[in-house]
Amino acid sequence: MSFSLGPRLDLRQSQSLVMTPQLRQAIKLLQSSNLEVVAFVEEELERNPLLEREENDAPAEPPPDERHLGDTPAPREETPLDLHDTQNLYEATEAPAGGRAGGSGFEEDDRGIDELARERPRSLRDELAEQARLAFGDPGERLIAGQMIAMIDAAGRLPVTDAAIAAALGCAEAMVAGVRRRMQRFEPVGLFCRDLAECLAVQLAEKNRLDPAMQALLDNLDLLARRDLPALLRLCGVDIADLTDMIAEIRRLDPKPGASFDDTPAATLVPDVLMRRAPDGSWLLELNPETLPRVLVNRGFHATAHVAARTREEKAFLAEKLQSANWLVKSLEQRASTILKVSAEIVRRQDGFFQHGIAHLRPLILRDVAEAVEMHESTVSRVTANKYIATPRGTFELKFFFTTAIAGTSGETFSAEAIRHRIRGMVDAERPDDILSDDAIVEVLRQEGVDIARRTVAKYRDALRIPSSVQRKREKAAPVF
Repeated sequence: MSFSLGPRLDLRQSQSLVMTPQLRQAIKLLQSSNLEVVAFVEEELERNPLLEREENDAPAEPPPDERHLGDTPAPREETPLDLHDTQNLYEATEAPAGGRAGGSGFEEDDRGIDELARERPRSLRDELAEQARLAFGDPGERLIAGQMIAMIDAAGRLPVTDAAIAAALGCAEAMVAGVRRRMQRFEPVGLFCRDLAECLAVQLAEKNRLDPAMQALLDNLDLLARRDLPALLRLCGVDIADLTDMIAEIRRLDPKPGASFDDTPAATLVPDVLMRRAPDGSWLLELNPETLPRVLVNRGFHATAHVAARTREEKAFLAEKLQSANWLVKSLEQRASTILKVSAEIVRRQDGFFQHGIAHLRPLILRDVAEAVEMHESTVSRVTANKYIATPRGTFELKFFFTTAIAGTSGETFSAEAIRHRIRGMVDAERPDDILSDDAIVEVLRQEGVDIARRTVAKYRDALRIPSSVQRKREKAAPVF
């Protein structure tokens, strides 16, 4: 047997899946919310001269024909679902020849810089810096105050010791402690404290209500959280009536005095899909027109520019931009159609929830919807990610309607979310002399046909932040909590 060593040239054929940048972007668009898509389209309008925003303030006419997703006649309480065609949901048409390319210009703003500055909401640090300038005349104290303002968190806490601040600034610890005490009385009172107990103590001291009994209560907030009344009565040396008043006074305080000055206001939840009743009582779905970008491909501008192009590079640039614009229009249309198709199937399957409430939420998984709409599970997952639907029962994330199944004693299945809702209802209906243990809840659910384990009930109870039966007994024995 002999072996030969040497270079060889072999030809092999194999297949591989390569994702183009456009395909990656299409997938990203599919899983983005409407607001994120608007931001992306705005960037494309700046980059691509062949794209144009449609400026049309007139409300879109409803599509002439609607797709019925249910064919069983029913009264108003149990009606089929209709789906708007995507024709008027995304207007992606061509602009007439000679139209203007690019986005709209900036509107003129006659306001002065002082007026604009007054409109900007003042932050927590702005307020504190102004108070510090008025409170401290000594340069060293102002330096310490500035350092504390820079270190304060969004809740108004400063969990750093005076010794650490003094070491960092090279000053006396007593000087830092004095500045902190004065700044704790800044508005709102209770800032710059190390923990919750100190924050509440400062606010009570400002009201001249920090007596030894109240201080003992603040020193044992962990017992208050556990509703351990006997221990609190013993430590504070008061009767139940005084303890009730003390707890009520604490509850009127602000545990996070800096939170009202949060520099980042809470984002408004904007639904991506709107759901409403039609005149005949059926359901209608449409994408939210307030957040939909309407874009045009300006072929007139492309034709003019193509004639004026002199070099190969210029023509290649125009061809690339035209291809990109056409791709964006097609992707937006496909995204609209896919979102509506998936949303319609979810609404159809969860019709009981929309008609009767959360107790009628059905078990649903991605595979169920994917098979019904003939899509891959990953596509359904992307479509339902970061998407919200506004319904007559409120605004919900599309993911909300996917819940695991709990087996029933007779072979049927129940939604895990519906079971959690039932557990919450049973706990809310408890009497102070009849607190349900986890075993008792299991027994009630099994009598209702739900085959559930005790550990599952405990897990759902913890997820709902419902205390144990022992803690609930203490809580309902003392209504002040």
